[in-house]
Amino acid sequence: MKKNIFIFFLGAAAILALDQITKSAITSRFVLHETYPVINGFFNLVYVMNPGAAFGFLAEASETFRYVFFTGITVLAAGLIVYYLVKSSPRNLLLVSSLTLIFGGAVGNLIDRLRFGAVVDFLDVYIGGAHWPAFNVADSAITIGAVLMIWEMILNRKDKSSASS
Repeated sequence: MKKNIFIFFLGAAAILALDQITKSAITSRFVLHETYPVINGFFNLVYVMNPGAAFGFLAEASETFRYVFFTGITVLAAGLIVYYLVKSSPRNLLLVSSLTLIFGGAVGNLIDRLRFGAVVDFLDVYIGGAHWPAFNVADSAITIGAVLMIWEMILNRKDKSSASS
C-alpha cells in the first residue's frame, strides 16, 4: 500500500511539474494567440487561455460561476481520489497509474484556474480543415488516465467473469 501511495504522489508531482514547466515556457515566450508551426498541416504550438473546460464547456458562464464550479469539482475529485487510495489500498498498478494521471492533470489545470482564471492551452493538432481544440499536458494526462481506467475496468470485469465461471 505505501509503495503505491508513494508511486501515486511521485507520479502526480512529475505530471504537475511537466505541466507547469511547459505552460511557463509558452507563457514566457509567446504572446497570447501567437501560433508557431511545428509540423505544417498537422501540429502547432499556440498560446490560448481557455476559461471553460474541454471543448469550451462553460466558457460563456460568468467568471465567478466558472471559478466556483471548476475549483469545487476539481478539489472534490482530487479529494476522492486520495481518499480512495488511502482507504482501499489498491494493489492494481494500472488503476493506481490511471488515478495518478487524472490527479496530476486535474491539479495542474486547477493551478492555472487559481492563478489566471483560465487554463493555458498550447498544443494544437489539426489535419486540413479538421481541427482539435488546443490542449495541454494536464489535459493529456487526464485523458490517458481516463482511458487507462476504462481499460482496467474492462480487464477487471473479464477477470471476475472468468473467476465465476
